[in-house]
Amino acid sequence: MELCYYYFMYREFKFAPEEYYHIYNRGTDKREIFTNEKDYERFIQSLYLFNSEERIVLKMISKKDRFSYEREETLVDIGAYCLMSNHFHLLVRAKNDEGVSSFMKKLQTSYSMYFNKKYERNGSLFQGPFKAEHVGRDEYLKYLFAYIHLNPIKIIDPEWKENGIADMSESKNYLNLYKHSSYIDYLVGGRQEANILNKAVFPEYFEEPKVFDDFINFWLTFKNRV
Repeated sequence: MELCYYYFMYREFKFAPEEYYHIYNRGTDKREIFTNEKDYERFIQSLYLFNSEERIVLKMISKKDRFSYEREETLVDIGAYCLMSNHFHLLVRAKNDEGVSSFMKKLQTSYSMYFNKKYERNGSLFQGPFKAEHVGRDEYLKYLFAYIHLNPIKIIDPEWKENGIADMSESKNYLNLYKHSSYIDYLVGGRQEANILNKAVFPEYFEEPKVFDDFINFWLTFKNRV
């Protein structure tokens, strides 16, 4: 799978319309980029509001409306996301040549400005440009729904991939309570954050919550899979 890097001002990479991409980045020097709930909330709200062709100023929109605001045409389709303390993962579908790059520029620039102002720091927050991996195979696309959503398990069981899950019940409960990903929007639904996702343009892998739950259980059950 070819890794592609997009440099906002230095080099252009053409994303292909209707193709899927795994987007990710981490904090510079692996530093934390989300230090409390407010930071996570800000980034997650941005996933919805900045996915638009219009220029949106987040502070001008009331908190109660931040997942229901009527946006103009979206820049990308988001299928899954997960935020960890020092990095994030997104699974997106490109809508045109420039949408992914425009969205990521808005997302990372705005969040960096917010973070640096809040914590009185200067310099780059992210470890270079965002990374983009083209997802060209159906089985790999489906696998990414597990890979992205299971990231939080490392918080409570850092070596679970190598050694297997130590406590399945604890792990599942932790995922069920983890608010900073789209996991719960596939398992239960009903959150306003679900408006971030456009499931309709992704394959119908999970027609009902039980199918998604069985899929997650499959990847949790055996070590060295994810």
